[in-house]
Formats: sequence, C-alpha cells, structure tokens
Amino acid sequence: MLLPPHRVLALLALVAASPAAGQDNGLLGSPDQLQRYTECMSLARREPLKALPAAEKWRDGGGGLAARHCVALALFEAERYAEAAVQFEAIARDMGQDRPGLRAELWAQAGQAFMASGAADKAADVQSRALELKSNDPDLWVDRGLSYAALRAWPRAISDFDRALTLRRDDVEILVLRAAAWRNAGNTARALEDTARALRIAPDHSEALLERGFTYLARGDRDQAASDFNTVLRLVPPGSSAAKRAHAGLRGEAAVSNPSDRPPPAAKSGGKR
Repeated sequence: MLLPPHRVLALLALVAASPAAGQDNGLLGSPDQLQRYTECMSLARREPLKALPAAEKWRDGGGGLAARHCVALALFEAERYAEAAVQFEAIARDMGQDRPGLRAELWAQAGQAFMASGAADKAADVQSRALELKSNDPDLWVDRGLSYAALRAWPRAISDFDRALTLRRDDVEILVLRAAAWRNAGNTARALEDTARALRIAPDHSEALLERGFTYLARGDRDQAASDFNTVLRLVPPGSSAAKRAHAGLRGEAAVSNPSDRPPPAAKSGGKR
C-alpha cells in the first residue's frame, strides 16, 4: 500500500509556499532545507529502506519537523504502518494551532497509516481531526467513510460518503462505495439506486457492476447477479482482483464485497487521487 501521492504533493506545495525563514511551526526551518526535504521524500517513496537511516540521521542532527516527516514517510513505505502513524500524528500535534491546511494533510496521512496497520478506530479519530480543519475535502470524507466501513459502522460510513458526494457530485467511485455501505446496512433498494446512478454515468464500470451483482445476490436474485458478474469477466483481465471477485460472486460468496476492502477512489484530473 502506498500513501496517496497527492497527500505528499500537497504537503510539498504547502511547504514550498511557506515564508522562507522563522517558521518554527512549519515543516521547514530555513529555505536551505527545501531541496533536502524534497530529495528525502522522493527517496523515501522510491527506496524507503535506504531513505530511513538517512532521514533519521538528519532528524537527530537537528532536521526538525521536515526530517521527522521524511522518517514517517519512509516508515510507511517500508510497511511499518503503525510506527508511521504515530510519527505522522506526533508531527501534526507538535505543529500547534497554526497552518491548518498543513496539519489537515498530516492528520490525513496518519489516518492512512492507521488504516494500513489495521487500526480503523484510530484512523477514524485522526481523520476526524483532519476534517475539523478541512471539511471541504471530499477525499477526507471518503477516507473516514472507509474507516467506518472497516468498523462496520454503516450509518456513519454512509453519512461520510453522502458528504463526499455533495462535494464531488456524480463521482462513480464514491457512489459505488456508498452502494456497498447501503447493501451491508441491509438496504438493498438504496444500494441499487446508487449502482444504477453510477452505471448511467459509466455503463462499463466494473466496480459498479460488481456491486450491483452483489446487491442482487443479497436480494436472492442469482440470475441478475450472474449477468453482472459475467459482464465484469468480459471487461477485466483474467486473474485480476475484479475477475476474482466476479468468480466469487458466481459461487455465491456474497461477503467478499465490502467498501473498506477497496482502495480509495482513483486520481482525478484535478490532482486528487
């Protein structure tokens, strides 16, 4: 699992836009650190095991929050998710009350790390902190919705997907996530409404077809479900995750489709995932 690039890029942009000096509450203490920070973050994404000792040495030598952030990213990319989550959370706390956009991104990164570590409850807590600072970010609402889905807190997940859709209307991926949450909550009628809306926008969307298939399966309509699963098998590569889920659906394994089992929505042209 990789930390979504837009979260890292957002931090880099915020840091680059900071006043050059005297920013004790920012990630960078001087303009000279910007290049080092950028290089460290790039290495952390490409070769985290190589980046980690270098970042730790920088931190121990007075690199401040910038070095600590690079350490956290390297831990994440090295799949040491619980340690990374604690680091992201600590940096966000240590920044105090200024720079709300930057702190929101750090809380978001902590949430991603907690989710990757299997601690969905902690993920939801830090994602709530992020949303207090940046409630107009649909990705944050999706992130917390996925955490609530992992906790099987379906009404809360649905509410967060609702908020995401008010900010990114007719987003097919979010509609599919909400449909899965409705299905798991036992409301197959609302699930079918969301999948129908998604498929009007993108008729060959494999995730929407899969979700509609699982919803039909939950209603006991195996013929309609099989039709959707077979359509998916014609659309996706053999052996892919979607193909495996379609085969599972054809076997009647209704429990394999949960919104928290899937990654957050894919990148948008505007720079989001």
